[in-house]
Amino acid sequence: MLAKLFTEKLAFSHSDSVVVIGLGRFGGAVAESLIDLGHDVMGLDTESAPVEKWADRLTHAVQADATNAQVLRQLGVPDFKHAIVGIGNNMASSLMTVMTLTELGIQDIWVKATTPEHGQLAQRIGAHHVVYPEADMGERVAHLITGRMIDFIEFHDGFAIAKIRAPALTHHKSLAESGVRERFGVTVVGVKRANEDFRHATPETVVLPQDLLILSGPTKKVEKFASQDT
Repeated sequence: MLAKLFTEKLAFSHSDSVVVIGLGRFGGAVAESLIDLGHDVMGLDTESAPVEKWADRLTHAVQADATNAQVLRQLGVPDFKHAIVGIGNNMASSLMTVMTLTELGIQDIWVKATTPEHGQLAQRIGAHHVVYPEADMGERVAHLITGRMIDFIEFHDGFAIAKIRAPALTHHKSLAESGVRERFGVTVVGVKRANEDFRHATPETVVLPQDLLILSGPTKKVEKFASQDT
């Protein structure tokens, strides 16, 4: 689930090729998710076992030292627009890999960090994005455990998307009538009703008591709206 959360944060074009460095449990799962989304993925790892494991599932899987710029050039890594460094158990290797990718001119470097210090150092030497999947998951669970939200994703710019049970104030009213956007500053983007397909929301959409709402907006405002009595 941590890998899925990481992948949900990525904003790649459908045809983009991605190199994933570190094919452990996390990196391998991210690479597989990217394959499922239609991307070409090269996976790199210093160990042979994970490379063999993923060889038939990724576009390419190679045993290589990602801290060696010459090796990465030979593999064509400078041609990749995106790189994900999924090395989490060796900060030195992670940071050296970021330095090498920066040297090669990779336009978009994502790093999985295990501590704030790790993330700060990665950004200082060239990482464009740092993700803390364990911390993100902890916050996500904290929101879900209250029972008010069914799913929750927060992005680092203070924006969130949530799936919630329709609050009582919306029942048997159109979204225009309940004034969700005007009163709470969030946008209901879709409605899911039992045994029916997902529907994109409009001001005329009428909400029923058992409906699920997909909403987006600033995190604090999403949290406030989700806390309304259901």
